[in-house]
Amino acid sequence: MAVTSLEITRRSVVLDGRSFGDAGAYEKIAGVLRFGVDPIHPANQAVTDLALAPRNGAGLVESTADFYLLRPVDPARGSRRLLLDIPNRGRKVALGMFNSTIRVPDPTTAEDFGNGFLMRHGYTVAWCGWQHDVPRQDGLLACTVPVARSGDGPISGPVLCEWRPNSRVETLPMADRYHIAQPTADLDDPAARLTVREHAGAPAVAIARAAWRFADATHIALVGGFAPGKLYELVYRAENPPLIGLGLLAVRDTAAWLRSGPAATGNPCAGALEHTYVIGVSQTGRFLRHLLYLGLNEDEAGRKVFDGVIVHVAGARRGEFNQRFGQPSLNATASVGSLFPFTDTSALDRVTGQRGAQLARLEARDTVPKIIAVNTSAEYWRGDASLVHSDVEGTRDAAPHPQTRLYLFAGCQHTPGTLPPPAADPNTGARGLQTFNVVDYAPLLRAVLTNLDRWVAGGVEPPPSAVPLLADGTGVPAEGTRAQFTRIPGVRFPDRIERPRRLDFGPDVARGIVHELPPKIGAPFVTFVPSVDGDGNDVPGVRPVELGAPLATFAGWNPRHPDQGAPGDLMSMLGSTVPFALTRAAREASGDPRPSIEERYASRAAYLARAREAAVRLVAERHMLAEDADAVVERAGQLWDFIVRA
Repeated sequence: MAVTSLEITRRSVVLDGRSFGDAGAYEKIAGVLRFGVDPIHPANQAVTDLALAPRNGAGLVESTADFYLLRPVDPARGSRRLLLDIPNRGRKVALGMFNSTIRVPDPTTAEDFGNGFLMRHGYTVAWCGWQHDVPRQDGLLACTVPVARSGDGPISGPVLCEWRPNSRVETLPMADRYHIAQPTADLDDPAARLTVREHAGAPAVAIARAAWRFADATHIALVGGFAPGKLYELVYRAENPPLIGLGLLAVRDTAAWLRSGPAATGNPCAGALEHTYVIGVSQTGRFLRHLLYLGLNEDEAGRKVFDGVIVHVAGARRGEFNQRFGQPSLNATASVGSLFPFTDTSALDRVTGQRGAQLARLEARDTVPKIIAVNTSAEYWRGDASLVHSDVEGTRDAAPHPQTRLYLFAGCQHTPGTLPPPAADPNTGARGLQTFNVVDYAPLLRAVLTNLDRWVAGGVEPPPSAVPLLADGTGVPAEGTRAQFTRIPGVRFPDRIERPRRLDFGPDVARGIVHELPPKIGAPFVTFVPSVDGDGNDVPGVRPVELGAPLATFAGWNPRHPDQGAPGDLMSMLGSTVPFALTRAAREASGDPRPSIEERYASRAAYLARAREAAVRLVAERHMLAEDADAVVERAGQLWDFIVRA
């Protein structure tokens, strides 16, 4: 067992013992997990540079991870289900997604637990830090890992950083937002290179070395400042690479220990868990795809770890989660996360001659879990999600895997929409030309977890996959929708659609070692987006109530605001809400081809009746839970008020 101990630092009952339905009261436990990984064990060999890590007296590679747990005080009242939520950049996600609450580092108040969904259904919910470059501040969960060393001195290698500022700034950190950067090995390194592109797809232009400098080991400065909307890319040399792949093992071993570890090891869940599920969202969805790709669903004792997996809004990508000098938070398209293969079943890239499958290693070990992969319209419009279920030439749909279900949440953006929508992205300050997408897909996600549990525990097959397909014409080139969107007054169609390209990082990339940065760029993969109806709303996929009774065009894309540069490019992750005209007269005056709200619904009550019909239909299809129907219709009324009274 790779977990050697748990040091508990805090333990308390939640909400003074308030009962969450049949599951009763909950408690929370916070602490630090300690790991000792056997570097020669076959189950660990996928971790890059593990052989170069220091070992303790027992021959094990040590690491630690922050740990947080919510569990029923009386395990007998729980569901015997573990949901491991992989922290996104150190932040807890599951409560926000499933309990429809604001994400907080240490849930304490009744508001922090939202609708109590996970607790009412008896889940034990756990988090463990896995990311070495997350600062230990503001309740973020991180891990501590050793660095790789050779007998010939420090190991060095290239690092690539990418930025797109939304305002003019003088300096930039050599990491994503608040993360800890890989310091440069030489402040005066003449070989370090900085380039700039005017917009997505534009050629990279070198910036003279004399025009920029390392302000310190983890920041760069540019004469005249960095301009908003432009894409900057820095390649420099670092030393002493952390073993970031140990984060993959931390996630695997935490789940294995909670289910199978004895009480004598300090396991607070000993004997209380029967089924183990894991969810990754966005960055951590890509992390899960990487974990599955590497075959890491088996612990050192040879036991299958995860019974069920939810990969949410990851698209077809993986990431720098097992790479020498990798940056787990890097979201650049031209990274190792965009490498072939993409589909669960075997595929061939005829351009390169490569053949592979996302689940090949798991198939070989008979450790494939049940997997539900969900994407929104945003992941299709960013250019990669269709690769999950089509060939890379864009000529045919891929054969489905029997252990996998794939869903498009139609008309949704990367994160659930809110009412009212924010004026800017709270993470980056980025603004869009259109109002942000307000569709809340959380009820659909709760149904996904419930369907996964029924699949694992009872053998009840989930609803069939629902994604855009080439065979029925619901998957179309993004450019093919231009005419439908530009008919809508005020809508600017993007000038460019980005797509992943074939990349060459050098001969050792399969071992997690990159030599070519930036990589050599090859031909693009062919990808597509959902077809749209006359309103501009997605046709295929799981259509939420907002599309079943529409008041607007809800798109998964939004052009950048002109004030922030490159207005022909799309924003990252955020979509649009383009309301219908309120009246027929207003529609005709503006030339809007979409029927107005008054032409669709005789009254607010008539609209709500249509919304309830859509909700009932989703419940019948098992894409929404009956317990959510009333709340969804109530929110539909709030959406009416937001649009009609705006």
